[in-house]
Amino acid sequence: MRIALGKASVNAPITVTTPASIKQRLADPTVISLILSNLLAIGFALAFNLNIMAILWVYWSQSVIIGFFNFFRILSLKKFSTEGIKVNYKPIEATNKTKVMMAFFFAFHYGFFHLVYAFFLGAFTFANMTGSPSLSIPDFGYIGLMAIVFFANHLFSFRYNRKRDEKKQNIGRVMGYPYARIIPMHFTIILGGMFLASGTGGTVVLVFFLGLKTLADVAMHLLEHAK
Repeated sequence: MRIALGKASVNAPITVTTPASIKQRLADPTVISLILSNLLAIGFALAFNLNIMAILWVYWSQSVIIGFFNFFRILSLKKFSTEGIKVNYKPIEATNKTKVMMAFFFAFHYGFFHLVYAFFLGAFTFANMTGSPSLSIPDFGYIGLMAIVFFANHLFSFRYNRKRDEKKQNIGRVMGYPYARIIPMHFTIILGGMFLASGTGGTVVLVFFLGLKTLADVAMHLLEHAK
């Protein structure tokens, strides 16, 4: 089966943003929760001098959590369009069957992407390819704790934004948001990891790149849930 998402389904509408509207959107409880979650991740990493690979695993888990909730977000859509979407080169109708099919296609595609990602992370982690020591018990504790924190954050965001999601949306756009969100996040932290693995910089470099990751995360969250 081949699914094609046209421009109409993946291009977000362009809106004019004023300083007042930015301030209002940054005051959104889900944005504040997301920022606090990221600051907590950075704070723990610095306080306990954690392995860079542990930090990468934390953000990998956050990506999986984003996909998990997006799967249910697709299934919970009440009104949606299929404009620009074709299955086997044919347009499809906005039916409940289509919604279920798209949700499971997303789960398979997104899940496979993260399975491959986990394979490479595992190779770098346990084959010691970065020159960093293997993960310690505190590292695993950090990964587990932050996975719980990010799960709670995205659960809150999912529940808080359910009313907003009830308005008509393009289902292809909803499928595409997680990819648009995690790519700048992971590009930033992987680049930071490469700097640290090469012996360039230290705490300042770590804070800089994790700060950029946080900004990318918040920016894409705002775009995804724009009114």
